[in-house]
Amino acid sequence: MKMKRFLSACLVAVLMWTSLSPNALAFCGFYVAKADTALYNEASQVAIAKDGSRTVLTMANDFKGDVKDFAMVVPVPVLLQEDQVHVGDPTILQRLDDFSAPRLVEYFDENPCQVFRKSLDRELSAAPSSAPLQESRTEADLGVTVEAQFTVGEYDIVILSAKESNGLQTWLNRNGYKIPRGARSLLKPYIRQNMKFFVAKVNLEEFEKSEFQKLRPLQMAFDSPKFMLPIRLGMINANTEQDLIVYLLSPKGQAELVNYRTANIPTDAEIPEFVKDEFGEFYTAMFETAHAKAGKRVAFREYAWDMSNCDPCSATPLNPEELRKAGVFWLPERPQGDFVVPPRSTGVFITRLHVRYSRDKFPEDLVFQETSNRQLFQGRYVMRHPYKQKADCPAGRRYKQSLPARFEKEAQTLAKLTGWNIQDIRQKMDFQNPKPEPWWKRLWK
Repeated sequence: MKMKRFLSACLVAVLMWTSLSPNALAFCGFYVAKADTALYNEASQVAIAKDGSRTVLTMANDFKGDVKDFAMVVPVPVLLQEDQVHVGDPTILQRLDDFSAPRLVEYFDENPCQVFRKSLDRELSAAPSSAPLQESRTEADLGVTVEAQFTVGEYDIVILSAKESNGLQTWLNRNGYKIPRGARSLLKPYIRQNMKFFVAKVNLEEFEKSEFQKLRPLQMAFDSPKFMLPIRLGMINANTEQDLIVYLLSPKGQAELVNYRTANIPTDAEIPEFVKDEFGEFYTAMFETAHAKAGKRVAFREYAWDMSNCDPCSATPLNPEELRKAGVFWLPERPQGDFVVPPRSTGVFITRLHVRYSRDKFPEDLVFQETSNRQLFQGRYVMRHPYKQKADCPAGRRYKQSLPARFEKEAQTLAKLTGWNIQDIRQKMDFQNPKPEPWWKRLWK
């Protein structure tokens, strides 16, 4: 089961990808919370930096279990050499997640008697060499060729080519790779496409020498016109839906799927104050509802932004050094003095896609296309705190009278987004927003 979960997380990543500006809109609220990958038990993360046919792929290794059981098999479009494989910074995918995660923001209403209140609609729109593997005496009969083998960091890497899937699976099993049953049929299409197989396992001696407690991400750099992710291997023996977060980095614009629909996640919704303490639950329910309404055949765009800024910021934009660690290879060389970021753009556009997939709903690998669309987008949810002090003026009285209708609209919006019971929502809102004192009580004081 551990092996299955890891393959579901790792094999989700491979071929080719992306190229992912702006009309930045001013935002007047305050960032409160974010919905990051920690919300999902089975989430895997992949970062792809692409410009033309040049690609750098970064795969998170969130393997849980004894590292001696680790194995990863990834179809790749070209024969990789040792200098094309790198062990990445373990923090870089977390930085990408933090920067691009959907976010909750809050506003505070001003005293309606003192300041002209701007329209909400206007506010919202502003916005080692290792020892050679011992060959089996029947290896030639299996149709498997070891094209390259080397050690990078704590990983022993073998690059294989194969003529048929049964032989490849047999070779992997004989050489100690615990590949799940059922892999043979899923390996066939990649063999027909003459793809190579990047196979990794942990070099225990090197891992013990390292100072890291967890496996670090693996990175590959290569040239290929292909722009796809082979997720089918990740579904071997998988009985549940899996979440994949893809961070696409490009000097161009957004990326989208060709063979499945890409849609924006619902955004800019006003939701009740109590959601501040339940934002993780809210976003999980909201995503599940939107995913079901879309027939579970959609990739949701959760973020699309120029890396030079953020508004509001759930984390600071990645600096040039961090971007290089994420695989961005087109940045200018660092000058002798301080690196000066261009005022309007870093030359890096990020698109965050969230795919929840299963064997029946996503029978094909993900195929992407790059676009020149640099429109900014973020999954953002708005919480407005009402003004709760005395506002004894005509505008203040009108404001107070408008609040019940506003709260009811927020309740209905939340119920529609999440499928939560509206009566439960109203009850929580009444606790946070007690009704004003009846007018007659002021009379008898």
